[in-house]
Amino acid sequence: VKLAEKDIVMGFDFGQKKIGIAVGQIITATATPVSIIKAKNGIPDWDEIKNLIEEWKPSLLVIGFPINMDGTESEMSRLSLKFGRKLNGRFNLPFEMMDERLTSFEARQETKEQGEQIDDVAAKIILESFFEAYLSQLS
Repeated sequence: VKLAEKDIVMGFDFGQKKIGIAVGQIITATATPVSIIKAKNGIPDWDEIKNLIEEWKPSLLVIGFPINMDGTESEMSRLSLKFGRKLNGRFNLPFEMMDERLTSFEARQETKEQGEQIDDVAAKIILESFFEAYLSQLS
């Protein structure tokens, strides 16, 4: 995927009950948490996602890919990939999967409060990790 500096990228921290969403740009390589939407067995309110996509007009979607610490895939890996494919099918936008190991831990560190919802912050971290990897490939 080739990104222009001004392209908006939308990141997702997929979960069975909640999906965290963040947006960012390659020019700053930073992201901002924008929403946490409820999901039922991994199925989101597609209208809510549609509204966010219409509002932000992303060029690329980045979905967190939960893999085990040893690098093997899990059931959640499969479900996250399926979610990415559904986003692609519904909104005709390209998507990339991004290793999300330790993002929930980092999000908790960043929010400092265990009780706080961290899914959108995790999405922000996933997106910033993607920017870091993307930019390192360019140099």
